[in-house]
Amino acid sequence: MLLSLPALHLQTSEHHPLFQLPHGRLGPWCSPTGSPAPLSCETGCGEGTWILVCRLLVPTQVSLLSMEEDIDTRKINNSFLRDHSYATEADIISTVEFNHTGELLATGDKGGRVVIFQREQESKNQVHRRGEYNVYSTFQSHEPEFDYLKSLEIEEKINKIRWLPQQNAAYFLLSTNDKTVKLWKVSERDKRPEGYNLKDEEGRLRDPATITTLRVPVLRPMDLMVEATPRRVFANAHTYHINSISVNSDYETYMSADDLRINLWNFEITNQSFNIVDIKPANMEELTEVITAAEFHPHHCNTFVYSSSKGTIRLCDMRASALCDRHTKFFEEPEDPSNRSFFSEIISSISDVKFSHSGRYIMTRDYLTVKVWDLNMENRPIETYQVHDYLRSKLCSLYENDCIFDKFECVWNGSDSVIMTGSYNNFFRMFDRNTKRDVTLEASRENSKPRAILKPRKVCVGGKRRKDEISVDSLDFSKKILHTAWHPSENIIAVAATNNLYIFQDKVN
Repeated sequence: MLLSLPALHLQTSEHHPLFQLPHGRLGPWCSPTGSPAPLSCETGCGEGTWILVCRLLVPTQVSLLSMEEDIDTRKINNSFLRDHSYATEADIISTVEFNHTGELLATGDKGGRVVIFQREQESKNQVHRRGEYNVYSTFQSHEPEFDYLKSLEIEEKINKIRWLPQQNAAYFLLSTNDKTVKLWKVSERDKRPEGYNLKDEEGRLRDPATITTLRVPVLRPMDLMVEATPRRVFANAHTYHINSISVNSDYETYMSADDLRINLWNFEITNQSFNIVDIKPANMEELTEVITAAEFHPHHCNTFVYSSSKGTIRLCDMRASALCDRHTKFFEEPEDPSNRSFFSEIISSISDVKFSHSGRYIMTRDYLTVKVWDLNMENRPIETYQVHDYLRSKLCSLYENDCIFDKFECVWNGSDSVIMTGSYNNFFRMFDRNTKRDVTLEASRENSKPRAILKPRKVCVGGKRRKDEISVDSLDFSKKILHTAWHPSENIIAVAATNNLYIFQDKVN
């Protein structure tokens, strides 16, 4: 059972009707409840199939001007899908992230906007409406800036979004572009104060001479409004581009990593951070590697890992020293001399590193593979999964069109039994760690009908091609799945493809 949910990047103004009204539904989608179901695909990764829940389109702000009337927004989105098939550079999704409960899903784009979708509460008790999501909030997180001292433009693109665990009625999240991290508070307001003595109902100051009696202000009901306010701005601490942010398990600190340094921040202090990793050499000509990703351990607040462009992972313990230049553990797989080529150093660069939810394993993604490392074994990974090994023969052309430098992300499912990562031609791959089976699925506009069942795809390398296979020469390298997210407790996945966000769900038998 899967339905479809439209993906909107809404107008950034707080006066937009969908920003204020509680009925701005953009389309329902279904999801299972309870503990994670087994991974399923038609090739035998489990029972059942994966189905399209919804395809969310990120429209331009101009296209939303016609949404001023309170009508069924699903009709609006359907007409938009027909009439606005183009996407500007600013509309391309650059990060996707579920919150800790899976009730909220946030997306960031190259235009500096953040859109949050919320799971509908009342749908949980109704099977036929289970898992409907509405647009909850949208706001402009970052604006383009210019560094006059370095004559450098700073893009507004959202590089990462990280949620903080919910402590009260409000939600908090971190968002970052290349230079500045911001802490946002997203809260609801359904009452407003009225009856001020010194102000009129419009907020203007009253003439004291006209005040003859004292009034007690009262709270009046109003339409639900979701407000996003920046509570902290952490700036001026990175010389190079920020590639990662990670919230510590103590929920008091977080770290931000750029190409050469990692800084530790306290959420309450914006004008000071502690440099915990610095790999910048005294002579930049001696630079041999850069930091590509970093993450805190999910349970131990003193432990974190960071990966490098050389394909190595370093585990650091902040109890050992204030500056973690000396790692506690060093994970590296020896290179096979027979596979050595001109592109070896490029394709071995790690683009993403993730701790498992249990904290026992580390998952890394390089250009061609996903590897799983045991924290207790540094000399080689315990699992290696080939994502698109058929591209080895295409590395030269991929180098010429710069695709070889694409940075793919990887994610765990809620039980750490399945991993997912993206590929080209809008393909994404799933690997079942228990059965060692894998599947290739496609997020495409052709399969974007609600409840559409995803059929496994196969790539033909050479020889005679079967009817259901696609030739490696026919792959579209402009269509790529770089950013994915997995619901923390259910088999629901979010896959970003340019300005489309596809949400899939494991079919419930």
